[in-house]
Amino acid sequence: MHPAERLRGVKSLKLQGKTIVLGVTGSIAAVESVKLAHELIRHGADVYAVLTRSATEIVHPNALQYATGHPVVTAITGAMEYLEMCGRDGKADLLLIAPCTSNTIGKIAHGIDDTTVTTYAVNALGSGIPVLVAPAAHESMMDNPAVAANFRRLKEIGVELIDPRREEDKAKMADIETIAARAIRRLGPRDLAGMHVLVVTGATIEPIDDMRIVTNRSTGGTGIELAKVAFEHGAEVEMWLGRHETPVPTWLPYKSFATTADLAAMAEKVDADVCVVPAAVSDFTPAKKAKGKISSREGGLTLDLEPTPKILDRFRKGTRKVLVGFKAEAGVTTAELKARAMALVKEADLDLVVANDISKVKGDTTSVTIFDRKGESDAFEGSKALAAERVWRAVLHGVRE
Repeated sequence: MHPAERLRGVKSLKLQGKTIVLGVTGSIAAVESVKLAHELIRHGADVYAVLTRSATEIVHPNALQYATGHPVVTAITGAMEYLEMCGRDGKADLLLIAPCTSNTIGKIAHGIDDTTVTTYAVNALGSGIPVLVAPAAHESMMDNPAVAANFRRLKEIGVELIDPRREEDKAKMADIETIAARAIRRLGPRDLAGMHVLVVTGATIEPIDDMRIVTNRSTGGTGIELAKVAFEHGAEVEMWLGRHETPVPTWLPYKSFATTADLAAMAEKVDADVCVVPAAVSDFTPAKKAKGKISSREGGLTLDLEPTPKILDRFRKGTRKVLVGFKAEAGVTTAELKARAMALVKEADLDLVVANDISKVKGDTTSVTIFDRKGESDAFEGSKALAAERVWRAVLHGVRE
């Protein structure tokens, strides 16, 4: 078994059955191409590499053959490799050019074909095969008006661009995870395309003094998975994030909130087609916040807590289609969980509620039941990532018993 086969699908099967041509051009970021090929394979893709002559001076073709398990194209031959992959009946589902130099960007924008990678690009664009480009260059090159015009031209002809990371006077190629996420998004079902999705996750904090807080045991993990899945399904994703422990992917931008009052103010400005709110909003807040830091040397401390206002219903006004709330309970029966979930549906005018018993949540696994307005339900137990897929299925197609 080739080493690449041992990696296939170890992270997910989101690219299973998909053939990706990885075009590599002459940027120093080409050294990342082996890692990129491996990451795509970890999500199930079959990857074929094409290198320009300049790229072969940075990364050896043998490295990409090792990474992909397939011969690497470094020159156009009579075998017509480019037509096999990117012709009218080509095998490729996607041409991903990463890294892509400003030189190659300019050539593709103007239909110039004088390298292996541009040959694949010209044919892919003529055959309706998606082209995804991850630029890498110095900032001065990226900010050249002519190069900027070439970027606009690429967008006009249907090429998707993955924004580079601007740091150290360079426009560095996006990180590997971002590129893989964009490939998954482009080749995914795209059943959320054109929809503006808001995911509100993480925990609120309520200050006791300037140092200490009252909060909830929430990692933010479920909400982050929900945002990731929405992105992968083509949605325009906005995430609001409170205190959290789960790392946030670099390709998911977010706005931060702290207290329940902060979130309540933000809720008045919701503008989304679908709003999903797994946020752990504090039920109680100290009646009075102390200034500075309360000294522990003065003995015990008694807190006077008062309930916070319920804010889930405030998301209803700005949500055009589906509002999804979450209900966490502990040590309740199945009947009690449903009763409390349905009460929340009525109280906050929800379309769906995702209910769970927190005693069944362990690490990355969870157990949830999704209820609709009629009380129909769909139960799921497994990873948070698969639970997120199940929630979005309910949003799009309704609850399935």
